Order: sequence, then structure tokens, then C-alpha cells
Amino acid sequence: MEIGPYKLSTPLLVAPMAGVTDRPFRTLCLRMGAGMAVSEMLSSNPRVWQSDKSRRRMDHEGETGIRSVQIAGSDPELMAEAARVNVDQGAQIIDINMGCPAKKVNKKLAGSALLQYPELVRDIVSTVVAAVEVPVTLKIRTGWDPEHRNGVHIARIAEDCGIKALAVHGRTRACMYKGEAEYDTIRAIKQAVSIPVIANGDIGSPEQARFVLDYTGADAIMIGRAAQGRPWIFREIRHYLEQGTKPAPLPEDQEQAIIREHVAALHAFYGEVLGVRIARKHVGWYLQESDAGRDFRNDFNALDEPQQQLGALEQYFANIA
Repeated sequence: MEIGPYKLSTPLLVAPMAGVTDRPFRTLCLRMGAGMAVSEMLSSNPRVWQSDKSRRRMDHEGETGIRSVQIAGSDPELMAEAARVNVDQGAQIIDINMGCPAKKVNKKLAGSALLQYPELVRDIVSTVVAAVEVPVTLKIRTGWDPEHRNGVHIARIAEDCGIKALAVHGRTRACMYKGEAEYDTIRAIKQAVSIPVIANGDIGSPEQARFVLDYTGADAIMIGRAAQGRPWIFREIRHYLEQGTKPAPLPEDQEQAIIREHVAALHAFYGEVLGVRIARKHVGWYLQESDAGRDFRNDFNALDEPQQQLGALEQYFANIA
């Protein structure tokens, strides 16, 4: 799949997830077989750009792969300025968020709340596309609620305004993350537009990835929550799509090495205090199955030094070997 001048090595994308798809996680997923990883959502409000959180999200130093940065907001001119600033910081693709269902985002008329207002969607998209020379992409849901699935209409607006690729989560905003994603609307969107369409929602296995691609006709798939604690899912799906068979599971010692490397990368990226805190949630995801009783994770969450965390992981893996 191509987005403007950029050709993805494989039709697998990492979904932008606030608090998850930071530079260490994006780097890891790319190494595991993803074709592109989209950054965490950045507000278009310039008053927050100098915060530590925003500066880290704008940090692409030494980053491999195609640098796609997602921005969110409801004011067309502020969105355009956010796009320009991030291009100056190294973004190669700008992604517009119209898919986030979170209340704190929607109450500002951003994210998926915008799907209620197609003309505002048109204003935002056309203004951002005109503001930068890099490709602009858009992420949406199928509509505002099940009675108002206007994804096809929004997709046509996006194509008319110069959007280069469209990612669609198979739920409405009202559905949040409940129930099962539906792919009929994504299929209809793919048939309605000529730009690349990326299917998103409940893709957690190689077989499901193959089914979604075949059923919707989408050009690529985007994986979010299924990669939390399982970044090697991209390796598994990529092998299945290319070879038609599942790869041999990663040896346990390799999975453990990936976990340790990821935790150490979080310490290095965020610093000792914040890195330790952020490592806790990732370790929680990684060890959901092996630490079913949460005994280790409860102890791990009480640690407040990087070396304590790494040492505890080393001991835990030795105990379960």
C-alpha cells in the first residue's frame, strides 16, 4: 500500500493509542513486522505544545520507519498550524483524528464527535491538506451512533478534499469499544472511494486479519489493543498473509528479552521516575496470562527504581522457566 510517496513494506499498521504508541512502542512494533506506526494523538491547542508530554510526542529523533503524526482538534486553522509545526519537527505524514470516542476529547468537539458535522469535517480536512506538502490521512469511525452510520459520506468528503488514505474503526462513537466491530460499513466505504482504506477493530489473530482484508477489500489493516502486551502479533500476521501458514511461536526466552528491552527503552525515553510508572502498565499487559493471579504484577507495581524493575523481571522469568 502507498500513502503519497511512501510505500509500506507490509499492509499492517499500528493504531495510534494515547499513552501507548510512544516512540519505544512504535520502534518495537516496526521491528516485529508492522509496516507503519502512527504516533499518539497530539492536541491542536498550541498552549499545550510546550508541555513535557507534548514534546515527547513530537520527538522523532532517530526514529525508523515512516513518521506519521496524529493531530486532534475542531478548529480548522489551529489544526492546520498543528500540522505545519509537526511537519517542521519531522512528521512525514499528518493523520487527523476523527475516531477517538473518549468523552474528554468529544466534549471539545474533537475526535469522533466531528462525524456529526460533515461540513466542519470538510473545513478541517481541506484546511489541513492545504497547509502542508506531506500526505494527510484521516481516521474515523463508522458514524456517530448505529442509527447514523455516515462513514461512506465522510469518506467521500475526505477523498474530495485530498486525503491520501482513510482508516476506519468498525464501531460508531456510541459503541465505544463494546460489542463486536462490524465490517460491512468498511466494505461499503472501500467500494465508494478510490483512496486506500485501512480496516481497524477487533483484529487479534492472523486468521481474523485475513478475513477482514478479504471481506472488506481493504488495502491494509490497523491493529491497536491486540498489540498491547503482544507486539509480536505483527510478526504472526505478516507471516500468515505472506505464507498462508502460522509461524512457529517465538521462543519464550526471545519474548522475555523483548519485554526486558522494552522496559529498559521506556526508562531511557521517559527518565527514571516516569519511565518506571509507564513500564508498569506494559508489564501488566505482557504478563496477563503467565501471572494470572497478579501476585508478581502487584509486587512489580510497588517498585520505584528502574534496576529494581529489571531485576524483578529477570527473577520472575527464571522462576517460571
